[in-house]
Amino acid sequence: MIVFSFYSFSQVEYPEDKVKWEFKVKQSGCEAEIIGEFKVDKHWHINALNLPADNFGIPTTFKLHKSPNYKIIGKVIEPKPVEKYDEISEESLRYHAGKFTLRQKIKITTDKDFELKLDFGFQPCDSVKCLFPFEDVFTVKVKGCEIIVEKNNQSSPTKLQSGSDATDADLQADIEESEDQSVVVADEIDDNDEEEALVVVDANEKKQSKSDPTGRSLWWIFGVSFGSGLLALVTPCVFPMIPMTVSFFTKQSKTKKQGINNAIKYGISIIVIYIVLGTLVTALFGAESLNSMSTDPIFNFVFFILLVVFAISFMGAFEISLPSSWANKADSKADKGGFVGIFFMALALALVSFSCTGPIVGILLVTAASEGGMAPFIGMFGFSLALALPFALFAAFPGWMNTLPKSGGWLNSVKVVLGFLELALAFKFLSNADLALQWHFLEREVFLAIWIGIFLVLALYLFGKLRLPHDSPIEKLSVGRTLFGTTVLIFVIYLIPGMWGAPLKLISAFPPPMSYSEAPLGFGGSGSAPVSKGDFIEGTHLGPQNIMVFHDYDKALAHADKVNKPLFVDFTGHNCVNCRRMEQSVWGEPGILEILRDEVVIVSLYVDERIDLPKKEQVTVTYPNGREKNLKTTGDKNSFLQVSEYQVTAQPYYILQNGKGEDLDIGPADYQNHSNPDDFKKWLEVGLNAYNRAK
Repeated sequence: MIVFSFYSFSQVEYPEDKVKWEFKVKQSGCEAEIIGEFKVDKHWHINALNLPADNFGIPTTFKLHKSPNYKIIGKVIEPKPVEKYDEISEESLRYHAGKFTLRQKIKITTDKDFELKLDFGFQPCDSVKCLFPFEDVFTVKVKGCEIIVEKNNQSSPTKLQSGSDATDADLQADIEESEDQSVVVADEIDDNDEEEALVVVDANEKKQSKSDPTGRSLWWIFGVSFGSGLLALVTPCVFPMIPMTVSFFTKQSKTKKQGINNAIKYGISIIVIYIVLGTLVTALFGAESLNSMSTDPIFNFVFFILLVVFAISFMGAFEISLPSSWANKADSKADKGGFVGIFFMALALALVSFSCTGPIVGILLVTAASEGGMAPFIGMFGFSLALALPFALFAAFPGWMNTLPKSGGWLNSVKVVLGFLELALAFKFLSNADLALQWHFLEREVFLAIWIGIFLVLALYLFGKLRLPHDSPIEKLSVGRTLFGTTVLIFVIYLIPGMWGAPLKLISAFPPPMSYSEAPLGFGGSGSAPVSKGDFIEGTHLGPQNIMVFHDYDKALAHADKVNKPLFVDFTGHNCVNCRRMEQSVWGEPGILEILRDEVVIVSLYVDERIDLPKKEQVTVTYPNGREKNLKTTGDKNSFLQVSEYQVTAQPYYILQNGKGEDLDIGPADYQNHSNPDDFKKWLEVGLNAYNRAK
């Protein structure tokens, strides 16, 4: 049994203490809005509804239960969250601070009053720590649509239920009751600032914050999209179209000025077509829905399959194309002349080149959707601009055509290379799904082995050792092909040490993390990283500083008792900034690393881990503050263990125990009192001495 520490109950920080909320219904006839108004304490924030793919945090939940009494209209309306990148936790953050409002529209389908159930959950964090998640089901009362009484043609919100200290006078004074309610969101927060800047965004006149947190992302999306457009140009479906287009404009244009005008119209038409495509996809699915899909394991798996099919097509096994009748109809319209004819010429180009551009556009839309907002528009603009510029320029200045290389087998080689790249990228999406579901089918070594194989075969192809369908014989290698093949081969050699634990910083965003490993010690256990001595222990995982740690308390305790070592209990979190600081700046110090690696057994208990518990362990418990909660995930279990036994919610929080699960009489360690390596080392040494004396 774990015994209670001397920490008092008053030290507990509960998530519901950091957020005040109130749920309302604004009703007009048979339509209504379920409104959640939230006020987050100063210096705290809660995550947005949708989080970036690289974020391990827990998103805020605002979800209505399904009911025959109403139909849900559209998605939850969420104000623009704060976005920033945290260098310490190495993840993108997306959150709300201060006051903000979430809204969900419904259409009432009954004339009787009813109760609507709403799932609401969140995880509060400050600049250094996150508390354990809060989640509960709330009920609000809604009137049947035939008995609504309206006054002055305006509906007034009726307060139905509040949570926490929702009747607080300050909260009531700050909430606008008007239809055009202002939304308060937090500006980007600097960890060193004492005060958080709040920016009011009016519903009719949105003001830009002092710094645009997504600006760098949009420029990145534009750059990647523009580069992809340039790649699409040198594919067999697009490149041969350039001289055909130039020939058309040369014949049709009576003067040079007319030729330039027609070329500009042609380029603009290409851009409009692709932007409309991106806008339609975003409108059909919704930017928020596309964002959710981008992090959904099922969507990632489906997109993996699509990319594999596209890659095989690029390699020449078959060709994916739109119905030929579409291209024929667009081409027939091109003969009309004028702007209409030019537009349909551009449409014909888009349709004919789909087999080459379609896979590229699909990847761009998914990538852009994960950023949200204007990203799909910017992505399609960048791609279409790169595609349109050469056509417009060569049409305007036909003499430049002499500088272009002739069509030939090299175009198919470009297409094959893109196929290999798409195949490699496909496994990133499969890895996302595997990580989300914790299947451990595609762990780090397997992922790297697949990439090594793909790029090695690509290198052999570039050196002319392999030929695929539609390839022309290669009598001699060009300088460019030789240099590119050599670069790919160097990349393969760079990947190989990753099988033995090398960090591979150049591609750190692609493979699974170091801890998601099939053989954390490297193949054969001969890795050079400072891992635990002895053979690999079943149930352990690669942890901070390459130390082997358990994630299951019972297994760790049994092993500690077996090997006669104290148990080091590490209450931590994926989103815990101070945990990362301790692990990076303290755990690896000389004298400390050796103790953690060789003289204790470590169990790292993540309070925000989202893996579901076995059904038999999903029990209802009561927290010290009286709130009941059903333990559904491993994080729920770990956070309840910390709070119920130690009355502390902050991480990191370290305890040393003997092999029977009893705390050593030295007290806990935490960031506030032990972030200095000397202090932490002294605490460990005192604990080891206490353990040895008690033997």
